[in-house]
Amino acid sequence: MILPITMGSVAAYAWDGTFHLFFFLLTLIGALAAHLFSNMINDLWDFRNGVDTQAEKSEESISTNSRLLANGKVGEGPFAFVTWALFVIAFVSGLLLAILRGWELLLFAIAGGLIAYFYVAPPLKFGYRGKGYSEIAIFLAFGVLPITGSYFVMTRSLPMEAFLLSIPIGLFTTLILFNHHFLHWRADQEAGKKTLVVLWGEKGGLIFSKSLAALAFLSILCLSVIHVLPWYAIVALVAAIPLASAYRKLGPTNKSPVYGQLMGASLKATTRTGIVIVVSLLIYGII
Repeated sequence: MILPITMGSVAAYAWDGTFHLFFFLLTLIGALAAHLFSNMINDLWDFRNGVDTQAEKSEESISTNSRLLANGKVGEGPFAFVTWALFVIAFVSGLLLAILRGWELLLFAIAGGLIAYFYVAPPLKFGYRGKGYSEIAIFLAFGVLPITGSYFVMTRSLPMEAFLLSIPIGLFTTLILFNHHFLHWRADQEAGKKTLVVLWGEKGGLIFSKSLAALAFLSILCLSVIHVLPWYAIVALVAAIPLASAYRKLGPTNKSPVYGQLMGASLKATTRTGIVIVVSLLIYGII
């Protein structure tokens, strides 16, 4: 979440010559609290739905939850209290920004809050339904909303370039979350959680994963060509090399630790490309 908020704010400086440190920090605090709320509410409902317990039992799966609830280290009550305390921080931050920078920001906050809560919470639970709902949600929550929202906080405007800028980081973050499903897809299957990996199997999931990675890198090239990004942002494409190497190590079927390496490579690719984009926009703004 740090990368897209920084990216949108630096883009405002690069394209509009505008940057407000206080609003940047307030946006970052709110976004981080919302991100942590999302992680914890997902843990809470995955625990209640039996997904985390099943992942702990399965020898073929790697649990990706905090394990605090599944292992009984923290009671459900205290865990829920901290979860909703984070929501309050995110809500107050969003409300302050809406008062200070424009009521339109409430729309960003409401959309982000609904995605965070209903990702695994009933009655929607779209993270359990497959059909690409969760991937679309991640693309919006970690790409479109934080970048366009942080850009609006700085400039009180919303050009098409801000939306286009959100595409690469949105795709890369979606790639991370998609690849993490490989770690426990069999446990998800047994618990009734229908991710795309469960529906398509390993082979179909890997085809989609590789396509998503290729599309993410291609989007950087396209944005450089149409001058949304400076031409030297294509340096970020170097990050494709170690990620491609991680994919080459995979077979038709793989054990969970191998997918752990793929997820790590996806995270590194996202971080590296995000940093290059931020630095290239900063250089563009300075010169």
